[in-house]
Amino acid sequence: MQREEVLEQALHLLEREGLASTTLEMVAAEVSYSPDELRHFWPDREALLYDALRYHSQQIEAWRRQLIHDETQSPQQKLLGRYDALTEFVGNQRYPGCLFIAACSVFPDADHPIHQLAIEQKQAAWNYTHELLTMLEVDDPDMVAKQMELVLEGCLSRLLVHRSQQDVDTARRLAEDILRLAQCRTAGALT
Repeated sequence: MQREEVLEQALHLLEREGLASTTLEMVAAEVSYSPDELRHFWPDREALLYDALRYHSQQIEAWRRQLIHDETQSPQQKLLGRYDALTEFVGNQRYPGCLFIAACSVFPDADHPIHQLAIEQKQAAWNYTHELLTMLEVDDPDMVAKQMELVLEGCLSRLLVHRSQQDVDTARRLAEDILRLAQCRTAGALT
């Protein structure tokens, strides 16, 4: 049994069925193992969900690191690269939404390890955006990072409901506008 294979399939199942509905038995069926075989590695649903979300977080972090060190792209392109990734997902009939937001809903206790993992992921996303905005020397990178993350969160939520590339395009355009306004403020064009 390949751990990464199981976690990857669990993530696909979580996208399709939702975090609240996905069971260890459903994941077992998806990967053609018995539930008892999975329980050898994950004693219960929560353990499997935690590992799947942690694995997803690691995938996202690796993608961010690769993008941040890509010298062929400008900071603006790196900021908007998330929308390129979402376009690719939608093109493959995948509508990921945000599993970390769902995790906070299913596990509302802020001290729960899965909720904590979601908080860490959201902070890492903000840090990524803030780092790039700081490179661009925009006015008030803290606020602009919050604005850009809010647009991304809205896009992810709408993908779950509408499953529409148009929502990704709209969110990208809004993120571009926020970035332009921040750069104009920096240059003194707006007061």
